[in-house]
Amino acid sequence: MEGIILESVSKTFRHRPALFNWLGREQRGETRALTSVSLTVSAGTVLVLLGPNGSGKTTLLKLVSTMLLPDHGWISVNGADTRKQAGKVRQNVGFAVVTERSFFPRLTARENLEFFAALDDVARKCRKQQVETILQQVGLSHAADRLVMKFSSGMWQRLGIARALLKNPSVILLDEPTRSLDPGSATQFFDLVRTLAAQGAAVILATHSFQEALAVGDFVAVLDHGRLSAFRSLSALQQEEKLRSFYFESTGDFEESAQLVSRGA
Repeated sequence: MEGIILESVSKTFRHRPALFNWLGREQRGETRALTSVSLTVSAGTVLVLLGPNGSGKTTLLKLVSTMLLPDHGWISVNGADTRKQAGKVRQNVGFAVVTERSFFPRLTARENLEFFAALDDVARKCRKQQVETILQQVGLSHAADRLVMKFSSGMWQRLGIARALLKNPSVILLDEPTRSLDPGSATQFFDLVRTLAAQGAAVILATHSFQEALAVGDFVAVLDHGRLSAFRSLSALQQEEKLRSFYFESTGDFEESAQLVSRGA
């Protein structure tokens, strides 16, 4: 079956004190990031992940990408098990990750993308054209020959999205992709995501923005303390206030939800 399937997926991070823990401030312990999460994202659809900070959204994306492996349960990407066929999964997944270490600051945007296209085994004969196409899609054609160290935070964000799209992935993972984008660039990005889904990609997008969720999503999943607390089609939540109320009900913030209802949400 094409798309993404998570079946009873759990992930726990165990931490130990630092080697020189003279005052005993650090204790052994563990953090349960995800607990028995089951989800299906079909090809051609966009699933939006909502949830408070620390609810497990980024962990879920990393598990699908094989950057992490589940402790329990299993994950399938286009029929490939992330544990047993990680290489095959990575061929199909584009993950937009943007940090100060994501790119070579003294290379241009084009040079960075050409380098990563080679790493992703994009065919040499079509590599340059693919880079140019992606630069245009994310609105960076005008800055293709500018050193990345001179990019604004929004341009870094767009370059991270470009990096994820280089190999024409059938599964696209986006972690707060519009965090540093101006309104115009965000609108352009919304159109791009919808186009990719229309072309058959399965997309998971983690965000804190209700507006973004409504602009691009087909379904919404709410994570809270590592558990899937709610799942619904966004066609039933077409207004931002309805989605906001649904979110706060799902995360147990009944006071906030009641205030929204009293205002006519």
